[in-house]
Amino acid sequence: MRILIVGSGGREHALAWALSRSPQNPDLFIAPGNPGTASLGTNVDIEATDIASLASFAREEQIDFTVVGPEQPLVEGIVDVFRAENLPIVGPTATAARLEGSKAFAKSFMEKYGIPTAPYRTFGADAFDEALGYVRDQGAPIVVKASGLAAGKGALVCETEQEAEAALREIMVERAFGEAGDRVVVEGFMQGEEASVFALTDGEHYVLTVPAQDHKAVGEGDTGPNTGGMGAYAPAPVATGKVLMEVCRRIIEPTLAGMREEGHPYSGILYCGLMIEDERPRVVEYNCRLGDPEAQVVLPLLQDDLVSVFNKLAHGNLEGVHLQMGQESAVCVVMASEGYPVSYPKGRSITGVEEAEDSGAMVFQAGTRQENDGTLVTDGGRVLGVTAVGADLEEALKKAYAGVERIHFDGAQFRSDIGYKGLRREDSPREQ
Repeated sequence: MRILIVGSGGREHALAWALSRSPQNPDLFIAPGNPGTASLGTNVDIEATDIASLASFAREEQIDFTVVGPEQPLVEGIVDVFRAENLPIVGPTATAARLEGSKAFAKSFMEKYGIPTAPYRTFGADAFDEALGYVRDQGAPIVVKASGLAAGKGALVCETEQEAEAALREIMVERAFGEAGDRVVVEGFMQGEEASVFALTDGEHYVLTVPAQDHKAVGEGDTGPNTGGMGAYAPAPVATGKVLMEVCRRIIEPTLAGMREEGHPYSGILYCGLMIEDERPRVVEYNCRLGDPEAQVVLPLLQDDLVSVFNKLAHGNLEGVHLQMGQESAVCVVMASEGYPVSYPKGRSITGVEEAEDSGAMVFQAGTRQENDGTLVTDGGRVLGVTAVGADLEEALKKAYAGVERIHFDGAQFRSDIGYKGLRREDSPREQ
């Protein structure tokens, strides 16, 4: 089996790791990959958004199926191009990927099909005064979002009307997110606890992985600006069995049915970012791929042969597929560059990765590169995802942080409170 993985981050390293564990011993190609993926397959010097070159590679190398990690090529239509050439691929079409590519479309879609989410209004980039008037009518807290793709940083939670005005000005006037801010969604602030639920779907049938919880904010206690994710753990106890039944009944099934009704069936991986309050889930956002860093904690708990599952998904038939997830817990702690998520240096030497792996952690590389002399250096904002599996959340956390302690690069930052909400929930029954 010959498999192409598109992307270069920690999620793609985790995908390569999970696929490499298959008893089918697949040949993996990762485009463009990173130093971590190079140990699991062959890195290919093609950027994730160079769709024509990726299709040519898949055709010439007789790739059996392709898995797309990041959202950008999906939104830009890689699935449409591959399917036109009869190249099997995991992911939604460009039209279906609008669920992530356009928050304005997603909110309108949810409103049309009765999918629970926050109340909202959408504004064009030239409607600053109108948007500001809506904020003042609604009051704070309130959430201001760039409608397009903004690398996980385009949603601004505003505690005051003054913060909301500044957010609107940043997106609509200063154009901080470029074209992603051509439309702006202003929505009500949802109380509760977040969770990420992933469905693998052929457009009709679907299966769920274990739910996870991401940590978006850069600082301890969920403070500071949003990032692409500073860590994750799974399973997330806030997503109880009752909650997951509601997610299936009120969110996933209506979403798939609605996309079929729209004439654009959704296949691939559907990521539902949820806010859960009193066991009632509402949609914060859709994504059209695995989360990063959630992939780093969900995939290590998967007991099935991922090659077989993705092969069926790439060929559009999940009927009869059931996922077996382990009963353990997994934790990922992201080590990021100094200054992230704003500006940050590159080229700082990284040491201790092998020692961390020897201690029982898995180190998924993201923003790294290897110098000619073999030195591993930083090359991005989120540099490493130090991941561990344990019998429970507490054990997984200890192993992950033990791995973090063995790794060093100048200016490294990480959160020391990953999983704190899960620990609090696990402790609650024993306190009653």
